[in-house]
Amino acid sequence: MNRIEKTKQKFYELFKDKPTNNEGTDPEFMQILQRFIFGEVCYTGSLDNDIRELITITVLAINQTLPQLKAHVEACLNVGLSPLEIRETVYQCAPFIGFPKTLNAIASMNEVFVSKGITLPLKNAQTVTEETRYDRGVFLQKPLYGNEIAKKYSWLPEDFAECVPKWLSELYFGDFASRTGLAQKTRELLTVVILAALGDAKEQVRSHVIGAIKAGNTREEIVCALSHAMPYMGIPRFFNALNCAKDILEK
Repeated sequence: MNRIEKTKQKFYELFKDKPTNNEGTDPEFMQILQRFIFGEVCYTGSLDNDIRELITITVLAINQTLPQLKAHVEACLNVGLSPLEIRETVYQCAPFIGFPKTLNAIASMNEVFVSKGITLPLKNAQTVTEETRYDRGVFLQKPLYGNEIAKKYSWLPEDFAECVPKWLSELYFGDFASRTGLAQKTRELLTVVILAALGDAKEQVRSHVIGAIKAGNTREEIVCALSHAMPYMGIPRFFNALNCAKDILEK
């Protein structure tokens, strides 16, 4: 198949529709966009439609491009992802982009769920309590990242030297990474994408590339995930992510 035929095939898989032809105000731009994303990028590398769509909604949530987020939440459902998998992907953006932006993404996601007759709220995915969230967070954190944050920020004033690493363990790993709905391997791969899409987190991208490999992702899968995110986050952020982890990814 040429890329025009591939675009038609992928567009139907994701959106149950045909790509635009000469409709709308900017048909030339849409042709470039659709043929590149759906006719080339979506066919390059090993990742399947499921993980690619989770990557897509991750970047759209980071960028707060909410109309496109709604379209791709629907695409997630079309390729067979569960509402729980979609919700957990959006929820896990919160430690990186903050709660207000994540709430915006949740509202857009829920609009799609309601339109599809999906009952809200979805089932509870928590696995921790107030008493266990720290210990569970450390349990998930240490095999991938050790105790480097506590050491790195030991110079902070006393209260903060204790609180900063504790917040990371409790919030990201305890409150979010411990939830059901997504495998740890998937969460770590999506975390690499989140950090790359932010554009100013090179040190964290590098650290989480290492963590993603420890969680079971291959180097090819990480490069594929970043490549799939590229049309949504832009080429400079794609190159930044590749360059900062080059010595890890090229092995």
